[in-house]
Amino acid sequence: MAKEIVRDFYGHIMGSLEDQGDKIIARDFPGRILGYYYKSENRTRDFYGRIVSDGDTTAALIAKADAENR
Repeated sequence: MAKEIVRDFYGHIMGSLEDQGDKIIARDFPGRILGYYYKSENRTRDFYGRIVSDGDTTAALIAKADAENR
């Protein structure tokens, strides 16, 4: 269970990515779950389970949430 901190250009923490084997969980700075990347499906889903994209775009979910909260 590896955890990676996602930072912006200035070094401020925007969120984190947590690898849990078959899925990667994207969380914002306060720790709310933004979405999931399922490796077996090769799809990223949002918090509600809706397909966001093919491939791993969890870092983009974090960046979008950070931009909306500024």
